[in-house]
Amino acid sequence: MSESNPQKKTSAMIQRCITGAVLVALLACVLFVGSWLFAVVAFLCLSLALHEELTALSRGGHHPVWWTSFAGLAISVPLMMCYSSLVIIPILALLSFAVLLVVMRREDPDLVDICMSELPMLTVVLPGMCLFGILDTEPRSLQALLLVLVFAIAVGGDTFAYFVGSAIGGPKLCPHISPNKTVAGAAGGLVGSILCAVIAGRVFTLCFPDFTGFPPIWGDMLCGLFGGIAGQMGDLFASMVKRHCRIKDFGHIFPGHGGMLDRLDSIVFTAIIVYSYRVILLASI
Repeated sequence: MSESNPQKKTSAMIQRCITGAVLVALLACVLFVGSWLFAVVAFLCLSLALHEELTALSRGGHHPVWWTSFAGLAISVPLMMCYSSLVIIPILALLSFAVLLVVMRREDPDLVDICMSELPMLTVVLPGMCLFGILDTEPRSLQALLLVLVFAIAVGGDTFAYFVGSAIGGPKLCPHISPNKTVAGAAGGLVGSILCAVIAGRVFTLCFPDFTGFPPIWGDMLCGLFGGIAGQMGDLFASMVKRHCRIKDFGHIFPGHGGMLDRLDSIVFTAIIVYSYRVILLASI
């Protein structure tokens, strides 16, 4: 039994690495093209993640309103890319009022159902809007950097956290939510996020020397730090939802990785930080 467990663990790690490599390759292709292709792919992935979260909440005994989240995601794509990212607030506000109206008109209105209906809009729809808002950035080189930062910070943080945590071990970070995560892993994840953000920023600076609007290295470091913290919070939040709903994974479409939301849990929270970073950058250019 003791021999089969290491073999099983090694096999799972290999499967996880292969799946991750394929996903990174596909992501690189989509990021290279950018614009509407990225928007369409992001919309489809976020819609699937949204479906997984709402399904999990429903299995957990709640009765969330589904259509408001999907409507917000669909409306935000053309509005944020062709009009203005300022529509985030009115879209979320109007859909939140719609949730209140729908739940309060039920035969057995429940305050918890309102909260569970708002949760996917804050954890999937809002980050999706931030991703679509980044696509409104000019020039194209700065837009590409910001998109790369979203994924580099999240994926780099996850990767460093996994290997550092596995190698060092030590005290648990949040044992009642995610028993496998350690304080050492969290610290290693933050280092990885900062390092990946700095590397991405310097690569773009070297590749586009004529553009002077790229952020300084300390800006990339701060973005990596706060983005890394947000990414780890997203990972822990997803674990908390799964524990609450008594499920292991949100889905099974990625071998060794679970469902779409299992892959996007840290990315969606990081997207909010990078979009905020975008707002600060454009205000200073």
